[in-house]
Amino acid sequence: MMDNVVILVEDESERPGILGLYEGFALTDRGWDYSGALPDRIFIYRNPILRICHTEEQVIHEVTTTVVHEIAHHFGIDDAKLHALGWG
Repeated sequence: MMDNVVILVEDESERPGILGLYEGFALTDRGWDYSGALPDRIFIYRNPILRICHTEEQVIHEVTTTVVHEIAHHFGIDDAKLHALGWG
């Protein structure tokens, strides 16, 4: 279950070369004292995705992959594990 998470779509990232970003505390890093925190944020960057895709199907695939990738970070799954699972 995802709780206290906001998904935002922005045109560009301040960090070139990324399609999405998770900002927050993964569920695996939250202790008993985690409360009252601002929502974690997942950013999806529209223009970088559109620049690498040439068809609507590619956009759908890339957005899906990026959203799954960033949600996985919320659950504490790191990039190495995501790549091993095919969600790089």
